[in-house]
Amino acid sequence: MSPRRSDSRDRMLVGASELLREYGAGATSIDRVLARTGAPRGSVYHHFPGGRAQLIEEAVTRSGDLMAKRIDAVMAAEDPLEAVDSFFAVWRERLVESGYRIGCPVAAVAAETNDEAPQLARSAAAAFARWQETLAAHFCRHGLPEARGTRLASLVIAALEGAVIMCRAERTTAPLDAAATELRELLTHAFRDR
Repeated sequence: MSPRRSDSRDRMLVGASELLREYGAGATSIDRVLARTGAPRGSVYHHFPGGRAQLIEEAVTRSGDLMAKRIDAVMAAEDPLEAVDSFFAVWRERLVESGYRIGCPVAAVAAETNDEAPQLARSAAAAFARWQETLAAHFCRHGLPEARGTRLASLVIAALEGAVIMCRAERTTAPLDAAATELRELLTHAFRDR
């Protein structure tokens, strides 16, 4: 059964996110999105009148929202240390299963300069801010002062994103494992000394 025409917008957003994860923003073209999703060419400008920039911007926003929900789900655990461990474990599994081909679509957009579409960097920054706020709120719920929770949330996100990039380049989970181990030790002390 072929997909309904009405779902072409969602398919294009998912396809764009997948391509961003694998190839980065520069290599995520309309043609690649259409080839990945099977969406009709005419639907691109119907759903995304701003063209490629709008498609990528909305894919980044969608990816950011999905990750914020995942952070919420993972942080629902009673122990914030186990929750952070779980978050790193999910990325470890994704990297290995993909043969180190996938990364974060938000980081992919943030890493590239795009003077013609500065809204892409703003969308990536907004996604990172949502993740930091979500994680910081959970840390504060477990007793950390707001300023410390915010700084540690930023560190967790930066360490995770950086480790994922390094894992892809080195084709090993060693950077992710090292970051997870060091963050666990740091967070253990932070929650113990609150």
